[in-house]
Amino acid sequence: MKELSIENIEITNEDVLVTYTPSSDVINYSYIIVKDGVNGSSNYVNSNKISNILLEDTGTYKIIITTTNPKGVKKVITSGEYKIDKESPIINIKNKTYKIKSNQTIDFMEGVTASDITDGDLTNKIETNIDDLDLSHEGIKTIEYSVSDSAGNKVTETAFITVTRDNTNLIRLGQIGIVITAMLIILFLVKYIRSIKLEKRFSRYTINSSKNKSISLFDNLYYQYLDFVSKLSKSLSKSAFLKKRSNRYNKYECFYNKEYNAMDFMARKIIVGFIYIVVACLAKLVNSSILTVFEMIIPFIIGFYTLDIIYIYKYTMYKKKIENDMLNAITIMNNAFKAGRSIVQAVDLVTIELKGPIAKEFKKIHTEISLGLDVEVAFKRFADRINISEAVYLTSSLSVLNKTGGNIIKVFDSIEKNVFMRKKLQDELKTLTSSSKLITYVLIFVPIIFIIFIGIINKEYFNPLFENPLGIILMLIMLIIYITYIIIVKRLMKVRI
Repeated sequence: MKELSIENIEITNEDVLVTYTPSSDVINYSYIIVKDGVNGSSNYVNSNKISNILLEDTGTYKIIITTTNPKGVKKVITSGEYKIDKESPIINIKNKTYKIKSNQTIDFMEGVTASDITDGDLTNKIETNIDDLDLSHEGIKTIEYSVSDSAGNKVTETAFITVTRDNTNLIRLGQIGIVITAMLIILFLVKYIRSIKLEKRFSRYTINSSKNKSISLFDNLYYQYLDFVSKLSKSLSKSAFLKKRSNRYNKYECFYNKEYNAMDFMARKIIVGFIYIVVACLAKLVNSSILTVFEMIIPFIIGFYTLDIIYIYKYTMYKKKIENDMLNAITIMNNAFKAGRSIVQAVDLVTIELKGPIAKEFKKIHTEISLGLDVEVAFKRFADRINISEAVYLTSSLSVLNKTGGNIIKVFDSIEKNVFMRKKLQDELKTLTSSSKLITYVLIFVPIIFIIFIGIINKEYFNPLFENPLGIILMLIMLIIYITYIIIVKRLMKVRI
């Protein structure tokens, strides 16, 4: 509470209660509160009582009092200024997150400003706790910026400093190691090429021994790789889970001329995953940084499933080739039966007349039957390997013929006719649905192309989605919707015959 004064009062951030005590010769008076140069309403007091005037909002106030004595003479009293400032200053921080290495010096005041409505620029009065922070150890540190105005209003803003280990020396050693290794490899290759050239020059003047069992360097490396895959496969075979999971890769046996082991394929997947990690580590070293444990997971997963993507594509193409040649194989077998040939001879004729995957598969069937396997079992193994409807249909027909008997020529005539009509219908459907499939693929890939183009034009455009938790949630929702859309469209477009 303050008595009415004609002098200016110091600025404050609290409410001001001004007390006006009229003199004894005042019979009535009125007062007006002027805020920031604007007159307020007039308050009339018809007595000599004391008035308490409350000033509570931010602003510059004056009080104008008009008194009247018994003789009717008026007197005007103007107070000094009462300044109230309840608005806190504003601190603007350009970077709210810092990522530094241990003991790295950086200007944490760069891009930090402060301002106040009353006092103006307060940047020079900003205080921080940077001297109290230990930046020599890893972790997340909180730096506080605080500033006060002349009224006593104080504001504090925070920023976060992520301190990481200083791996500069380790990175430099890694980079030097990469350079030295690359130079040694180049030197070795140069010497190896020169030795091959010299060997070719002198080979015309020498006679090679028939007992020479030496192998080339690359063959030796390849054999060592196969030996490592075999050892790793034996170790993985001890796990019942991995052994059961590897059974799904038995279908890739068709790509190997030699003995095939599904666990070897699993071992190769793990090796490729670790190769991806090594490549990612080398790429990080070149960019003067080190791969974290979490960052190693993504390259390993990509590498682990790379062989799956390649072999799924190869297996799909393999099945399509067999599916396209299946009608020719059935036609050849049917003609062989009409000529009086047996099933074994008909199968052998297919391997002679046709080429490619279908000949390879029928050669396996012929070999299995020749080794004593039943015809029904051999064709069932073929159907399980390929898993196409024509193979299943052929196997079922042979199984029925084997159990119940019948005219094999009429049965194969029916099979040939049905397979021909089915293939014709498939070709017609492919023609009719080609435009719809094209539109579907366009709708699927346009969003991805659109995102890539925006990322090229403005690399920081999508940053808010990664930096904000809400953005990450929105991305997950969009990804789920996009995947659901692809699945629904694929199922709608899929036609079963």
